[in-house]
Amino acid sequence: MNQTDFSCLKLQHALLENLKTLGYQSMTPVQEQSLPYILQAKDVIAQAQTGSGKTAAFGLGVLEKLNVKRFCIQSLILCPTRELADQVAKEIRKLGRSIHNIKVLTLCGGMPFGPQVGSLEHGAHIIVGTPGRIEDHLGKGTLKLDDVNLLVLDEADRMLEMGFQSQLDSIIDRISTDRQTLMFSATFPEQIKLVARRIMKQPVTIQVESRHDDSTIQQHLFQAKDTAHRLTVLRLLLQHYQPESAVVFCNTKIETQEVADKLSDYGFSAMALHGDLEQRDRDQTLVRFINKSISILVATDVAARGLDIESLDAVINYQIAREIEVHVHRIGRTGRAGNKGIALTIITDKEKYKLAKLEDYLNQSIKPESLPPVNLLDKPAYQPSMVTLQIDGGKKQKLRPGDILGALTGKNGITGKQVGKIQLFPNKAYVAVSRDVAQYALSKLSEGQLKGRSFRARLI
Repeated sequence: MNQTDFSCLKLQHALLENLKTLGYQSMTPVQEQSLPYILQAKDVIAQAQTGSGKTAAFGLGVLEKLNVKRFCIQSLILCPTRELADQVAKEIRKLGRSIHNIKVLTLCGGMPFGPQVGSLEHGAHIIVGTPGRIEDHLGKGTLKLDDVNLLVLDEADRMLEMGFQSQLDSIIDRISTDRQTLMFSATFPEQIKLVARRIMKQPVTIQVESRHDDSTIQQHLFQAKDTAHRLTVLRLLLQHYQPESAVVFCNTKIETQEVADKLSDYGFSAMALHGDLEQRDRDQTLVRFINKSISILVATDVAARGLDIESLDAVINYQIAREIEVHVHRIGRTGRAGNKGIALTIITDKEKYKLAKLEDYLNQSIKPESLPPVNLLDKPAYQPSMVTLQIDGGKKQKLRPGDILGALTGKNGITGKQVGKIQLFPNKAYVAVSRDVAQYALSKLSEGQLKGRSFRARLI
């Protein structure tokens, strides 16, 4: 039997059968190294990147340990952002769909408090949430953690970077010390080690190799004369490669916003993603990037953590990250799942010492390449092929993706190929359509009906 096969694990039959139906053939390195210890109820610290299969690693541990007949909160999973929490909850529901009556509840900021209280009154087995909102519920007495026997800290380094230390302390103090604790983190700064020492019992440490395969990710280095020249280099790279979806990483929130604004001024389809955005603006930015109606997302490392973005064409490092591990983590966001990807890094002479550190870490030499021809700057900025339409109705109005698709492609409508991703929120829906039919698609939605009702729609 293959040692990476899930059937090697002491998992209940229903979970193993479900893994087969999900097409989970063999374990990823983080699953192979951590799951045997997790299933032995040991505390585990695992260094693993987004996209490494870590959610399934702790998710299977949570589901195996769960006693469905005890209707109380038995596992708490803490995540730095609402996007990651939603993604984790979705994965756990999928992994546990063969076990009947499992209740997984997400508790995150940026969402109304009242409905969460109602959901908690109905009870749950597994809570997935962000530290701020979990602490709010504990403070108001709407959440009790007395029965929790498994605590998971996902993306622990980002939670600390985002300033959640005091909330984490407050939450962990309310959970029995007679519990299993799992910590997943992409990097291991000293602060993480201190937290681990304080809250874990003889943890097993797992480190998954994070260097990336050159066959799927091409790394390119470009030299800017100085800080002012950096933006020109970025524009040249975007015009030369024209990635359908690219994340440009900056090291500060202020710079993130400035770079996004300047790219927009030059005609590029670019938006910023950082911690100072309102939740509504963040949601809309991500909707437009994921559905390919924005080509360029300019982001900080903290804001981009936990984003579930498939097939990212390019990662552009506006500078090398402050920590080399973080830089390598950025690069790993492109070229996933066998897709080809490119990683482009801009440096100045002042950053040569960081480059030396990166070369040492990757054990390879990275030489600057010639810049693309400067006359590319005279051409209009390239544009994405899709645009986004917003509909003022969503899940609460009982809208489904099929209703929106039907309204667009019905009598005298546009073709199915001209419709992109459809995303539903409680009171809003977003649909991507081909740029060349945007106005016609908008009139179809505005003048037609969905579920026998008229909804306002607009181009965003």
